[in-house]
Amino acid sequence: MAIRTQFESSNDIGVFTRLTNTYCLVGIGGSENFYSTFESELSDRIPVIHSSIGDCRIVGRLTAGNRHGLLVPSSTTDKELQHIRNSLPDNVRIRRCEELPSSTTDKELQHIRNSLPDNVRIRRCEERLSALGNVIACNDYVALIHPDLDKETEQILMDTLNVECFRQTIADRVLVGSYSIFSNRGGLVHPKTSIQEQEELSSLLQVPIVAGTINRGSDVIGAGLLVNDWMGFCGLDTTAHEISVIESVFKLGQHNLTGTTTTSTINNKTIKDSLVDALA
Repeated sequence: MAIRTQFESSNDIGVFTRLTNTYCLVGIGGSENFYSTFESELSDRIPVIHSSIGDCRIVGRLTAGNRHGLLVPSSTTDKELQHIRNSLPDNVRIRRCEELPSSTTDKELQHIRNSLPDNVRIRRCEERLSALGNVIACNDYVALIHPDLDKETEQILMDTLNVECFRQTIADRVLVGSYSIFSNRGGLVHPKTSIQEQEELSSLLQVPIVAGTINRGSDVIGAGLLVNDWMGFCGLDTTAHEISVIESVFKLGQHNLTGTTTTSTINNKTIKDSLVDALA
């Protein structure tokens, strides 16, 4: 199931939220209704953490994560890290990418650290592309990264998120985290992604890939959509056709409470027909 919502007056909910199979990070400053949407749908299965990153609420654009861990920029404060650490499951690791150490305060880091389990690790690395959510797209097994991402950051990404990394573009765009989103069950990419590129991405990720839009024709997929293996959230402007594509490619609604999938399979013709209608 995919649920429509807004962060204040913005449909770009992926800018303000990071959703994985083991935690959900929601930026501070949004309405209580926005936060409660995630609480009501997720809190019985995973922690929903209300936090900032470097005193900014755009936590979705500043972080990269999956069920194994969370990678944050150097601007994340000690208080923020402590808060997130204390809220995450014991098997989730967190590390910090360091570009500007002077901008990181003890208060922020402490906040996140208090939210994470004791065995979640924190590590700093130098990275000039500090908006990690824009330059990294991943599921629990594979990450697509900006072609110019630092080698050290790539290694930390592999160690922290336990993924295999591929330097990649999406429809000739280097901001892979902005123009695509993946789960362990499917992926949605920029509408101008060629069939050949979709097939190549599907081979890398080992999940079905479909080109489409969000929020009534927006191509910035990562900004307007959040998914994990059983739930999706999208901007309020997302059309019924777009939701149909999302629910089909990510197999939402086909995941039961024990974490096993049903025997239902994805219908690619239905997805493509819905896309044609949505883009018409």
